[in-house]
Amino acid sequence: MPFTPINPPQFPTPIAPYSAGAKAGNTVYVSGVLALGEGGVVLHVGDAAAQTRHVLDVIKITLEAAGATLADVAMNHIFLKDLADYAAFNAVYAEYFPGAKPARYCIKCDLVKPDCLVEIASVAHIA
Repeated sequence: MPFTPINPPQFPTPIAPYSAGAKAGNTVYVSGVLALGEGGVVLHVGDAAAQTRHVLDVIKITLEAAGATLADVAMNHIFLKDLADYAAFNAVYAEYFPGAKPARYCIKCDLVKPDCLVEIASVAHIA
């Protein structure tokens, strides 16, 4: 099945060869999102909650560009640099998913830039 790349025009140029998202049928895949600005500058250095908020806002915009919403998200893939940020991450995450919670997993790992604390990739299904 062919897919349609999703690249909202307000986003900075990606730091690697990828699209912000891809829509295949009724499924929207959102690439791993980091708290990055133009030129790959890390935003909100040292603040996991602010990085989480930025990441989820970018996911929301990407989904909307594909005709989906956060309520359509069925799965989140979560990567944290430090599990000490887990509580701060979850506090913000709960604001963005107040109703039915998507499936998810969360792992601790190094991220592509040392000052990045949070990365999330999402899969949504449009009814």
